[in-house]
Amino acid sequence: METLIRIALRNLSRQKKRSILLGLAIGFGIMIVTIINSIAGSFQTNVSANLAQFFSGHVFVEGVEKNERGKTAEIIRDDSAILAAIKDAGLDTRNITRRSAAMITLIFEGTRTTQSVYGVNFEEEVLLQERLVFKQGAKENLQAPNALILSEGIAKKLKVEVGDRLLAQLKTVTGQNNVGEFVVAGIMQDMGLFSSMLAYTHRRYLNELLNITPNEYQLFGYFVSDISKTETIAQRLQKALKQHAPVFELPQQTTERIQASPNPATQEGKAAPEATTTDITSPQQTTQPFMSRYAKIKQLAKTETWEGTKFRVFTINDIISQIDQIVSILKSVSLGILLVLFFIIMVGLTNTFRMIMYERIREIGTMRALGIQRRGIRNLFLLEALFLSAFGTIGGWVAAFVILNILSLFSFGTDTVFSLFLKNGHISFVVPWGEMLLHYMLIALLTLLSVYFPARKASKLEPARALRTTK
Repeated sequence: METLIRIALRNLSRQKKRSILLGLAIGFGIMIVTIINSIAGSFQTNVSANLAQFFSGHVFVEGVEKNERGKTAEIIRDDSAILAAIKDAGLDTRNITRRSAAMITLIFEGTRTTQSVYGVNFEEEVLLQERLVFKQGAKENLQAPNALILSEGIAKKLKVEVGDRLLAQLKTVTGQNNVGEFVVAGIMQDMGLFSSMLAYTHRRYLNELLNITPNEYQLFGYFVSDISKTETIAQRLQKALKQHAPVFELPQQTTERIQASPNPATQEGKAAPEATTTDITSPQQTTQPFMSRYAKIKQLAKTETWEGTKFRVFTINDIISQIDQIVSILKSVSLGILLVLFFIIMVGLTNTFRMIMYERIREIGTMRALGIQRRGIRNLFLLEALFLSAFGTIGGWVAAFVILNILSLFSFGTDTVFSLFLKNGHISFVVPWGEMLLHYMLIALLTLLSVYFPARKASKLEPARALRTTK
């Protein structure tokens, strides 16, 4: 076998141009597929990380109350059960956030827009303060009880500046109309797709407009240090919370999605943060055919009955489960591209090795006359094909990672519609080692299959006849 390997490598090196062209064809297909899969693999991580900033965490808890008329209101009046569950689950209480949220119509000099507004405790949310980048205004302006921080895009739409006062129209948690007034304390750097999701005010003032007490809120968030452990931590928290309060749970056999669209902050009877134009989680603004797991958990409140507050635990991944579909589609498309490209390459390989057989017919006859068996001749051709696929695949991987690293150097900004999928405005990628190995095995198998018939035909040549053959 060692001799056959040396001969196979020698044969490839003898026809460098032909070997390079065939290797480039294989490498090109591998490069395209690796680039697509590597970028697609980072989508969910980036989306989770980006949206976690806006939804105040990776793991969430919402409380739901239901009156005798069957109308629900999402509110957490007492979070002692949640805090006890956090402690029982061994989680760090320093990573928690408490927020209220409302869908508010902002009006300034006849111009209006609908804006998601989060009520936050700025003193507690240190991470929020760190990531706020002001184009106008400063953190000192937050001393006003009705201070409002807007994104640059919304500020331009309303034509407001720092210090301007805005009229606000909204609904309370029980559905009554209410009005209020905000003063623009700061204008943040525009986030493009997220503009209508990014507005902050004091939780105390927003609670007043929502007609709830200062200590009540609607969304409990928990930041996870290692995003890969999000689901595990959510399961631990839910298990612990069940020991202290009733919790919504989906049946084990339920599917992950149903026909609809998700909204992590909208619920019956609650004014929730879903923007009319750019909120990607708004059911009115999306046409996605499937609903996230969160939305299915949310539907349980319509059919179940209980007393007091019942909690639901969900994660950022439940909200963005459609990203899994996008990634799956991209990977399926990339695999389809690979198969189409390699079908074309297989035809070329078959014809090339058939031509190689005729070029080496006297060489094959000599080797057979020297005692090499038919199986050895066949294996020689197959080894050449295997080495060719290996060199082409490795070259494709190297080219893919060079291109990916170059692409990651460019900043595409955080104010584009694609910023959701980027990491700080840059393309990121995840090396799909398992898929790469699978692709190589597929390429190797298809290469051997395309060369097998010319190799078998070469092995069946009679030595005497082959030696008499002239080109």
